[in-house]
Amino acid sequence: MKNSDSVAPPSEEVPSKDAKEEDKSAKKDNKQVSKPKKKSKDDFKFIKILGEGSYSTVYLVEEIASSKQFAMKVLEKRHIIKEKKVPYVSREKEALAMTNHPFIVKLYFTFQDIENLYYGLSFAKKGEMLPYINKLGSFNEECTQFYSAEIIVALEYLHSLGIIHRDLKPENVLFGENMHILITDFGTSKLLKKDKTKASSFVGTAEYVSPELLTDKIAYKSSDLWALGCIIYQLRSGRTPFRASNEYQTFQRIIKLEYEFPEGFPECPKELVQKLLVLDPAKRIGCEELGGFPELKAHPFFKGIEWDTLPEQQPPKLLPYLPSKSADCEDLGSNYDISVSSDEDEELMNDMFNDLLIKNITNDVREKSSSVSSSQASSTSSSSKDSPWQQFVGNRPILKEGLVDKRKGLFAKRRQLILTEGPHLFYVDPHAMVLKGEIPWTKDLRPEAKSFKIFFVHTPSRTYYLEDPEGYAIEWVKKINEVHERYFK
Repeated sequence: MKNSDSVAPPSEEVPSKDAKEEDKSAKKDNKQVSKPKKKSKDDFKFIKILGEGSYSTVYLVEEIASSKQFAMKVLEKRHIIKEKKVPYVSREKEALAMTNHPFIVKLYFTFQDIENLYYGLSFAKKGEMLPYINKLGSFNEECTQFYSAEIIVALEYLHSLGIIHRDLKPENVLFGENMHILITDFGTSKLLKKDKTKASSFVGTAEYVSPELLTDKIAYKSSDLWALGCIIYQLRSGRTPFRASNEYQTFQRIIKLEYEFPEGFPECPKELVQKLLVLDPAKRIGCEELGGFPELKAHPFFKGIEWDTLPEQQPPKLLPYLPSKSADCEDLGSNYDISVSSDEDEELMNDMFNDLLIKNITNDVREKSSSVSSSQASSTSSSSKDSPWQQFVGNRPILKEGLVDKRKGLFAKRRQLILTEGPHLFYVDPHAMVLKGEIPWTKDLRPEAKSFKIFFVHTPSRTYYLEDPEGYAIEWVKKINEVHERYFK
């Protein structure tokens, strides 16, 4: 039975003008309701500072509603305007908005308030590449090959969009949770117009800047390839190729192409670096004039790399190792895995002496240090009390001393290593007679002998590579273990 209040079929009903307007209004209201709410600072829990720049601070934040973590870049408007950084901020936002790639940080959202701009970015849980280089000294060939390949894939993508990064360096290469790279910091990048392959203006970091930027203030796409060459050299050797005591001298070395390979630098990556560090930007392997990225990818150094599946591959493990000094020697590896926290104190990465390292010994260790018996102290030989090295360690009894080569990658410096009560491991420049630093003691310190001459000292912040030319590496390890057990057992 038909209901008397039923509505007539649409074909039999002509809606009134008022009904049409009412329907439009309802649809408009529905759209407004469904529109996502603009994010604000109150939507996030600020956990800690990840890094600070000249006009911004990056925080680790957690979105309250979703529990998702982001790297939140906070930029102070007043400072940006005062320092004339508006173009940098706009450029970074525009470049990030253009990109969507597994090896490039992602811009998830932006918002602002009266004082600040906020960028929600990918959180690179494992931090910057640079602390890993500092801790390991250098990467082995497998890791150098893999991470250089990932950088190349990212650059190929950026250049295809007309983006020149212009500040490529290990500090701007991050590691995500799965240890794949994420390239960041596009504030100095350049967005090229169609069919344009260069950009005018001087930007970059001294040790990675290309010669054309220094001489002509012009950046080409291949300027990023120059920086890649510097990074490959650094990953394999432990240092940048144009390192000098100041920026002016660094720039002079770049312009004159003054650099050399340390003993033991393998031939295949050496030849690749030589083809990247070329003064003429149009003659660098990988540039458009020489066949582009396919030519770079085809270099023998990348033999075996499966380019199309890099994001899905398991990255090689970063393990401490000592690269050989000559072609007829083998690299010496370690069984100790490493991890580097993204918020580690950079002071722990430096060779310079830091009094804070002494003060940071735990209370338990201090108690044990103060309770060292007089018999232990008196066992120190009288010759050690008259040692010329006593001036560097105060009144602490010297337990063992000797010359070692303190190595970082393929580079080495002769140092007098001094083990004392405390415990402390000081190292002194024997020529200048200057205290250069200290290997920090913690409960996690681990010495490891690799041969009669070579031993590692693993710390949470760094692995120290030491070579005793007299062949007493095993004795050093035994003595360090003995002292460590006494203080930290």
